Amino acid sequence: MFFLFMQFFCLFFIGQKLTSLYFSSLSLFNFCNLTIFRPDCFIFCNLRYIIKQFGMRKKLVISTGAGMSAESGISTFRDSGGLWEQYPVMDVASAEGFERNPALVHNFYNARRHDLMKAQPNAGHKGLVKLEEWFDTYIITQNVDDLHERAGSKHVLHLHGELMKVRAIDNDTQIYELESDSLDTTPDTIINGHHVRPHIVFFQEAVPCFEPATKLVSQADIFVIIGTSLNVYPAAGLLHYVRPGVPVFYIDPNPASVPPGVTVLKTGAGKGVEELTKILVALK
Repeated sequence: MFFLFMQFFCLFFIGQKLTSLYFSSLSLFNFCNLTIFRPDCFIFCNLRYIIKQFGMRKKLVISTGAGMSAESGISTFRDSGGLWEQYPVMDVASAEGFERNPALVHNFYNARRHDLMKAQPNAGHKGLVKLEEWFDTYIITQNVDDLHERAGSKHVLHLHGELMKVRAIDNDTQIYELESDSLDTTPDTIINGHHVRPHIVFFQEAVPCFEPATKLVSQADIFVIIGTSLNVYPAAGLLHYVRPGVPVFYIDPNPASVPPGVTVLKTGAGKGVEELTKILVALK
C-alpha cells in the first residue's frame, strides 16, 4: 500500500510540475494579441501519458524572414537601392513618413494587402506545419504577411507587425483585424471611435514583441533560421539567445556568415524545410 501511495504521489507531483512548465511557455503567446486555449484542468492517467504529451516533445523555435515568403511571390522588403515597391522606404515605413503623408502610407499598405490576398502559402510554410506533429513548434517571423497562419501554423509571433491588421493611432493596444472584403483604409477611417494606422512596426519604433521572442529562443531545444540575411536588427540578434549546445540550422540560398556549429542548408525555403524535416525526424 505504501508503494502504491508513493507511486500516485510521484505521478501527481510530476504532472503538476510539467503542467506548470507547459503553460508557462504558452503564456508568452498572451503577448502581442495572441490567444492560447487553456483548459481549466489537466488530468494525467499515468507516467507514460505524461511523457508522451510533454517529455518527448522538444521545443522547436523557428525564425523566418523575407525569403520564407519569396516563393509565394511576396517581394522582399527592399532592394539594394533602399526602395520598397519603388517607394523610398522612409516615406512609407517610418513614423515621420506617416505623419508627413498619411494618405500615401495608407495607400501603400492597401496595395500590399491586395497583393497578399493573391498569394498562397508555399511548400515551406506547409512543411513547418507538418513539424508540429513531432515538435512543440513556435514561429517568430519578421514578415508582416499572414501566410504562416493560413498554412495552419498554430503559434506565430510577428516581430514587425501584421499587414492584415490596423491599430488605433491614440492607443497601441486597440488592434483591429481587417476583413478580406474591406482591406482599404484612409486617414479618415474610424474604427470603434479611433483613427487608425497600419499595424506595422515602422523604422525607429520599438519592437514590442522582441522580449517574448528572446524568451522563446532561450527555451528552444532546436533553433532554425529561414530566409533572412541576418542583417535586420533586433531580429538578427536572436541567435545570441540560443543556449550552448542547442542545434541550430540556417536555411537560405545565399546564407550570411554564421558562427561555427550552425548547420547551413544552402537552398530556398521549400526545399530547405523538406531537408530539415528529414534531419530533425531522424534526430528524434
